[in-house]
Amino acid sequence: MTTYLPRTAIIGAGISGLTAGKMLADYGVPYTCFESSDRIGGNWAFGNPNGHSSAYRSLHIDTSKHQLSFRDFPMPKEYPDFPHHTQIKAYLDSYAEAFGLLDNIEFRNGVTHVRRLDEGGWELSTECGETRYFDLLIVANGHHWDPRLPDFPGTFDGLEMHAHHYIDPKTPHDFTGKRILVVGLGNSAADIAVELSSKALDNTLTLSTRSGAWIVPKYFAGQPADKYYHTSPYIPWSWQRKFMQVMQPMTAGRPEDYGLPTPNHKFFEAHPTQSVELPLRLGSGDVIPKPNISRLDGSTVHFEDGTSDDFDIIIYATGYNITFPFFDPDFISAPDNRIDLYKRMFYPGIDDLVFAGFAQATPTLFPFVECQSRLIGAYAVGRYRLPGVDDMRRVIAEDMQFFTGHMLDRPRHTQQLDHYLYEHDIRTKEIPSGMKRAAAQGSPPWSRVGERAQQRTAVAAGAQE
Repeated sequence: MTTYLPRTAIIGAGISGLTAGKMLADYGVPYTCFESSDRIGGNWAFGNPNGHSSAYRSLHIDTSKHQLSFRDFPMPKEYPDFPHHTQIKAYLDSYAEAFGLLDNIEFRNGVTHVRRLDEGGWELSTECGETRYFDLLIVANGHHWDPRLPDFPGTFDGLEMHAHHYIDPKTPHDFTGKRILVVGLGNSAADIAVELSSKALDNTLTLSTRSGAWIVPKYFAGQPADKYYHTSPYIPWSWQRKFMQVMQPMTAGRPEDYGLPTPNHKFFEAHPTQSVELPLRLGSGDVIPKPNISRLDGSTVHFEDGTSDDFDIIIYATGYNITFPFFDPDFISAPDNRIDLYKRMFYPGIDDLVFAGFAQATPTLFPFVECQSRLIGAYAVGRYRLPGVDDMRRVIAEDMQFFTGHMLDRPRHTQQLDHYLYEHDIRTKEIPSGMKRAAAQGSPPWSRVGERAQQRTAVAAGAQE
């Protein structure tokens, strides 16, 4: 174990930043968490003043509380199976308070620019106009806040918006008595289509999808369906997928049974959509299914099946970009949402940088980021070390093929993984291997630059006085 604990910076106080901070505190690592908002929670902070929350007023989480709870902080027993976003936020507030995490967070002081120093370590510029220096940087700014919009031929004369900005039937626009087109078939698209298709709102609601989607129920045999989801590392992953592909039509039917286009992929070759109400709304005629858009023409939208309709509003539920606004684009970026990270955490060749939470984890992100935080803590105190760059790149390619090689080549699937298989690999293989590397390699790199970083901080503080 290193005698020098790295001065660590965390960018973001969402679930990834909170869990990383909690584990660093457990190991006694000094850290500062920089948060641009005035509150914690990131995407789960409804109405987040930094604009990064995608939560709408009626949002309930799609994963049951049984899968969500952190292992060291169970979710309240009185919570319903599928908590409302306000309950998730309250849970995160309780988590932060219970472990004293708020003391290390600087609110309304986001990071505006990051520069890596030649000898290692980081120079951070903040919203308060400060320059701060750290040995280790953890990036946890999330990947569901920068809306991605499609590029269809033609122009639309009505109102266009991304689902990121949708709040409720009256906000940010009046969504009553309108002809509305929702584009996409993920969870947000399904929720918004269901809400706005209520006959009480007097809308005509059409749902357009490019690839189709498999709809999975939230309940099975009277229990939350995800209680039955648990993959095994001891059975080939391809066999498990085939079993689920056989069972899916038997438990939830086929999408075309509800009038949706037949998916252009098998079950689990794209992220499924969880919805109890969408099949009912489709079957009741409240939601009109359409294939992909072929072109826009004034108020008219043409679809690939040759049909067309006029609309007042288009809501694009088309996903998000992975964006790092504090990095220079030629340093680190994620074009088409692709960023090659070892174990979805480490950038090859930059060993004092860690990413947290950058995955579309099945069944949910909460236990995934908790798993990553354990590795972050061990890494910070020198109990885990990385393999060589060539080995890292080889494993990155292997892991990408394993987790995403069978999936549609879409930006939303570049970070897909199964949490159970990932955690088993980290716990039984990666951490033990990293511990052996740590014993052989000795102290981590920040042990050598720590003293210089402290000197720089003292000089910078004196210059700003």
